[in-house]
Amino acid sequence: MTTVAAGSDLVAYRDDGLLAALLGRTAGSWISGARDRAGALPVTLAGAVPVAAVGIPHGPRWALAVAIGWYVLAAGAGSGMSHARRLSWLLPCLLRGVEYAVLLRITALAEPRALPLCFALLAALAFHHYDTIFRLESQRRPPPTWLRFAGGGWDLRLLAAGALFVAGGLPTGLAVGAVGLGLLYVGESAASWIGLLGVPQQARHRRHETLDR
Repeated sequence: MTTVAAGSDLVAYRDDGLLAALLGRTAGSWISGARDRAGALPVTLAGAVPVAAVGIPHGPRWALAVAIGWYVLAAGAGSGMSHARRLSWLLPCLLRGVEYAVLLRITALAEPRALPLCFALLAALAFHHYDTIFRLESQRRPPPTWLRFAGGGWDLRLLAAGALFVAGGLPTGLAVGAVGLGLLYVGESAASWIGLLGVPQQARHRRHETLDR
């Protein structure tokens, strides 16, 4: 796994939504000469610093929302930059960590009693991210692209959470997200595995051998 283009695994692990994908293409056209030298990891880390800096109690909600927006812009632009660096494998870990931490932090700041709803949403997201890894190992293919876009990707999920945090509707959004994404991810995953069971074992082996070539 050296580049995004050479390995679809890293694209699937990132779980980019439509906005991040568009930002990556746009940033790639703007800085086509520099993107391969800089790499995606430093840009993503630079985007995460303000989120960590302003995620403190008693701060203005709008400041954290702005920091989330900046992170989405920076990390989304990073999706179009080089992933051929030695530490590029850290990118999915960083994206997951920031998303989970932001959801927990804004829930604790907005309405601590809604933390069970936040954990339910995180369970749905963790299921999807684990299913992606397990499917790549067992089925030799990632979940379909439409699923990433239908689930919003880390980018749209964070923007929606930030907007609800400022507007005061975060608990409702967490409940809707937990139920909606849970049904989406579990339902699609179940359909995928049921469909795989319907394929004769010999055909599955042939398909794996073809993908390994």
